[in-house]
Amino acid sequence: MIIKMQEQRSSYRQIVKATSLFGGVQFFQILISVVRSKFVAILLGPSGMGIVGLLTSTTGLITGLTNFGLGTSAIKNISEATATNDNARISSVITVMRRLVWLTGLLGAIVTLVFSPWLSEFTFGNRDYTLAFIWISVTLLFNQLSTGELVLLQSLRRLQNLAKANVYGSFVGLLVTIPLYYKYGVEGIVPVIIITSLITLFFSWYFAKKVKLEKTKVSYEETVSEGKSMMLMGFMISLSGLVTLIAAYLLRIFINRTGNVADVGLYSAGFTIINTYVGMIFTAMGTDYYPRLSVVSADDEKSKQLINQQSEIALLILAPILIAFIIFVNWAIIILYSTQFLSVTGMVYWATLGIFFKAVSWAIAFVFLAKGAGNLYFWNEFLGSVYFLLFSLLGYHYWGLNGLGISFLASYVFYLIQVFIIARHKYRFSFSYSFIQIFAIQFFLAMLGFAMVNLVRQPYTYLFGILLILVSGWYSYKELESRIGIKEILDGVLSKFRKK
Repeated sequence: MIIKMQEQRSSYRQIVKATSLFGGVQFFQILISVVRSKFVAILLGPSGMGIVGLLTSTTGLITGLTNFGLGTSAIKNISEATATNDNARISSVITVMRRLVWLTGLLGAIVTLVFSPWLSEFTFGNRDYTLAFIWISVTLLFNQLSTGELVLLQSLRRLQNLAKANVYGSFVGLLVTIPLYYKYGVEGIVPVIIITSLITLFFSWYFAKKVKLEKTKVSYEETVSEGKSMMLMGFMISLSGLVTLIAAYLLRIFINRTGNVADVGLYSAGFTIINTYVGMIFTAMGTDYYPRLSVVSADDEKSKQLINQQSEIALLILAPILIAFIIFVNWAIIILYSTQFLSVTGMVYWATLGIFFKAVSWAIAFVFLAKGAGNLYFWNEFLGSVYFLLFSLLGYHYWGLNGLGISFLASYVFYLIQVFIIARHKYRFSFSYSFIQIFAIQFFLAMLGFAMVNLVRQPYTYLFGILLILVSGWYSYKELESRIGIKEILDGVLSKFRKK
């Protein structure tokens, strides 16, 4: 019993440790992104920003079609190999993965190179940017090779090196970007895209080289046999991503035609806040969670335990942030954008409530990837994208921007029910009592905050709202203390400082 409790505490601590580490990385990268955007806006102007956006979004689409989702699918294979503690097996799988990223990277580069005139025509309405696409075609290879090295670090859970590779790459890329744009203006766009991809590749390669692997010869037959599962799984992941992109595109077209282009901008701004600034918590958690779940995926009971643990920690960390978001969303919008964007406030209120359901469904849906159920993962995501689009179309038609927030909440309520039923039927998944208790209490507090901002006048909204945030924060602290021993960790950190 004591050993089991120690194992659970260790598991909870690993989740919090990885989240705090990569939460910091995500925050730093977002900060760099904001700084870069400001400088690009000043040095290149709106037209220059438009060129950068069109070039990168076009190559990003080709990447999505040609990379076969190896950045996700290979993690499962390497993580499972790692669990065997067989160095030859681990080295063999990594060798296959590296060969595949070369093949898919070259495929993306060749597709961009061959179709560069048509890409220029389709993207810009002329062939003036054919040479630009020819030059930046090489970045599809560089970026895919970088992905392979980062996958290695993530799968082997070399989290500090993975964090350093991401942070150093982003920071040095920023230092290179500003002088080139300052000196060459619009003419510096293509060199910047190429150089930044090279910088990312260098740092991912540098930190991946620190991992000592056993040298193993892998035959062509072994490459095909091992690579087949990676490619098939990755293809389904890419396909589901494409469906999501199409659904988002159709929604934007509908908003533009039913409403106006300003509403498209407001919708994009509102969900950038939700998906980028709040979503960084999911990215931070998923970095360590997916490899760990892949390791125990063969055991349904251990998988269930880890999913519940991840869901509990996700809610305990997110809930006070989300309640603060509901109370102070007006200020967040003004700081990040301007007063012109305050009309998205209602949409963000509803969508913030939806994040509670997204956090839980997100934790469960990873089991489909960890189990290698590519077809199941695709159809699960496909169905989710279909009713997300339908709910969004209906929501905007009847309630405008607020309706888009309501549809986001409704979509993730349905999505959670969907993934729960599938996981319960296929893998005997069920929620623990402690998770249900945490969800009920924190979501109730969030509902109180939602009611308060809509029914109570200012400044009383902020007074009662701060009280709610404190209650949620206190509850999260107490629950985290019982799981990871925050006081014990802090005492350990302080004693180290005293010794120094």
